Amino acid sequence: MLASITSAALQGIAAALVHVEVNTGESGKPDLVLVGLPDAAVKESRDRVYSAMANSAFKMPWNRTTINLAPGNVRKEGPIYDLPIALGLLVATDQLHVDDLGDYLIAGELALSGAVRPVRGALAMARLARSLGLRGLLLPPISAAEASLVEGVEVYEIDSLDRAFRFFAGEMKLTPLSPDRTRLRQAGPVVGGPDFAEIKGQHALRRAVEVAVAGNHNLLMIGPPGAGKSMVAKRIPTIMPAPTLDEHLEILCIHSAAGRTISGEMTWGTRPFRGPHHTISDVGLLGGGTIPGPGEISLAHHGVLFLDELPEFKRSALEVLRQPLEDGDVTISRSAGKVTLPCCFMLVAAMNPCPCGYLGDPKHECRCSPTQIQRYRARISGPLLDRIDLHVEAPALSLTELRSTKSGESSRAICTRIEAARTRQHARFAGTKVTSNARMSHAQIRQHGALDATLGDLLQQAMEQLHLSARAYDRILKVARTIADLAGAETIASPHLLEAIQYRSLDRNLFY
Repeated sequence: MLASITSAALQGIAAALVHVEVNTGESGKPDLVLVGLPDAAVKESRDRVYSAMANSAFKMPWNRTTINLAPGNVRKEGPIYDLPIALGLLVATDQLHVDDLGDYLIAGELALSGAVRPVRGALAMARLARSLGLRGLLLPPISAAEASLVEGVEVYEIDSLDRAFRFFAGEMKLTPLSPDRTRLRQAGPVVGGPDFAEIKGQHALRRAVEVAVAGNHNLLMIGPPGAGKSMVAKRIPTIMPAPTLDEHLEILCIHSAAGRTISGEMTWGTRPFRGPHHTISDVGLLGGGTIPGPGEISLAHHGVLFLDELPEFKRSALEVLRQPLEDGDVTISRSAGKVTLPCCFMLVAAMNPCPCGYLGDPKHECRCSPTQIQRYRARISGPLLDRIDLHVEAPALSLTELRSTKSGESSRAICTRIEAARTRQHARFAGTKVTSNARMSHAQIRQHGALDATLGDLLQQAMEQLHLSARAYDRILKVARTIADLAGAETIASPHLLEAIQYRSLDRNLFY
């Protein structure tokens, strides 16, 4: 007898339709044949499914059975087909009689006891089910709670094979889950968590960080060890506005495809903060694998990617950032297929001024030769530096600043000003895909970053003296527009432009 179950395959962060076809009663030696480009985890489904069926008091087929995962040209991975295969076997062996099984998208990993374990990509599956007009989804509890955030499709929580059997047999009724969006609405810093009030001194750095976050600009901090660069970077998420519902669903979709929602690594209601070690590979940073999946830059989507000790990263790993920083997405091509992953993130980087870290420090002698310093700085290419909007120095703190008991300005106070600046940007770019000044197109820069003749001459003089590129010209105007937004100004004034130019002065003075 033939049975067909609707399931899905993950392709990047999207889901593709998969039909699980089960045919039993074939002549020949008793065996179970699994076809349709399955990987090793899918092939192991046979043993998990048989044990789960036996421990749930169901009969296994005792003749030749073929299971086809269609379409056959899409590679299948992971244990998500355990539950649909088991239900297909129950239908094919006349243990379950149901006519509308194909109207539901079903996915889940089976334990040997028959319990159902969560799977990756539940949010993408819910979006697929909605686009196909299916009646609903049957997913494990954790995955079902995640999928219920998608409106327009019913999601049912299934915790065991026996429960799924009784639902389709009409022996029990299940109520679709109601979406719980309350935890997506958390805003502001967590009470008792990291806060900018703990940062001592570094007033210029704090100002640069505020400007960077207000316009979602990329930031490079340069200073000696112990200046507080990492401490500042780890507190940047506390001053970022809470993600909108659409932004959070995008974040959740990526982290779901990476399996982070299952393991509980993801903090709901906040923007992601990713700080990979400098030994990371190109694939780990950009994304990829046999079946392309999200890397660190995609996991930082709508959040912060922090690269500490920037020159210590492999040159090839840094250079792959250039195109994603410009476009906000990355396309990965592999033999298994091609996927485009979103990666609209704020890059925050930190580095020492020289290999020993004490160049220019009045209290420590630098032991590096000019050749060593030049080689160290040359690890960061000019094109990558051009894509970083703000370069700011973080000097070493004095003992007086370290001993001070006076608290700095809190994250909540800074966040209030940033939210006001972001509100102005949202109103300015209403009706477009742009949400921040850092993402303005050339036409929008000419419209919203226009300078009068005097300011134009000032910027031209700075460009000539600092030998800046055309890309740096646009970056200065974007940063100046953000500074004006923080000041509540309708147009860019001289103080706004001068401050923006100041954040580019390290382009040549420090690196060349």
